[in-house]
Amino acid sequence: MHDNFGRIPASDAGTENVDRLRASTLDLAVRPRRNRKTEWSRRLVRENLVTADDLIWPLFIIEGERHREAVPSMPGVERLSVDEAVAEAERAASLGVPAIALFPFTDPLLRDAIGSEAFNEDNLVCRAVRAIKERVPEIGIMCDVALDPYTSHGHDGLLDGSEIMNDASVDVLVEQALLQARAGADMIAPSDMMDGRVGAIRRALDAEGLNTVQIVAYSAKYASAFYGPFRDAIGTSACLIGDKRTYQMDPSNTNEALLEARLDLEEGADILMVKPGMPYLDVLWRLKETFKRPTFAYQVSGEYAMIEAAAANGWIDHDRAMMESLLAFKRAGADAVLTYYAATVAERLKRG
Repeated sequence: MHDNFGRIPASDAGTENVDRLRASTLDLAVRPRRNRKTEWSRRLVRENLVTADDLIWPLFIIEGERHREAVPSMPGVERLSVDEAVAEAERAASLGVPAIALFPFTDPLLRDAIGSEAFNEDNLVCRAVRAIKERVPEIGIMCDVALDPYTSHGHDGLLDGSEIMNDASVDVLVEQALLQARAGADMIAPSDMMDGRVGAIRRALDAEGLNTVQIVAYSAKYASAFYGPFRDAIGTSACLIGDKRTYQMDPSNTNEALLEARLDLEEGADILMVKPGMPYLDVLWRLKETFKRPTFAYQVSGEYAMIEAAAANGWIDHDRAMMESLLAFKRAGADAVLTYYAATVAERLKRG
């Protein structure tokens, strides 16, 4: 019905517009929202899922007994004496977390230019590995291969003036890896980014009959601003001389990550690693799509600290952000994620 000027009266205009809208959408056969309407339906069509099987829990080790020490820049994270690390390993196993990763806080008095404490068979990491394997043999243990927790200059290799010496560093990193494997480490994770270190470590492990020890290669480890709280946790923030840009990757590059990963696989790496995590999901995706090999990601200390700080200020929902961040790793192709949230997430998943 129209008035004398051809206009639809207001009362009729609304009805006609609604009818026209209904008519225009009745022929939509594909409606993606149908699958999102209910919780049960969303669960049925979900493409990616985080489970306890996807988690590796990094633990910081410190001297002492029955001792825990907070890391101020990582709320909720503590440095643990060996006995406390054993207790946390038991907890992880009970929650279904498959593996832990150990990082030491070395007494500054034991640090020197060549990182000699790394070659002490009774150092913190070796003692922790033996103690955990005795009490919790079923849990996997990953050990980091790099000199930065042990050097007075805070670098991952040996210094000659201001230059990191590649080949000399590889020689000593091999000795560190052997020491950890002899102590019982299941996974050796060279994070130093020296050229050729994966092949050298693989040959040395095999020569000693340790051919079942896996190598998790930090193939794409970037010179990132997100490592600050981790350096606090292992005590290298104050002593680091210069930066690590001559051996860790330039954040601008992704093709270089493919080269690094290919070389590591050719040298005998079993698993690839991308570090940091969320700022480098594109790199994670490219590595997984290109090589289709087991690939891990590390949700580093800075990522963790940002979530904690934002949640503490009421700016984000802590648990939702935590779970969404881990889901992003799975969606990008990660087979497992090193995360300080591992135990928290496993407990939440166990509750259902």
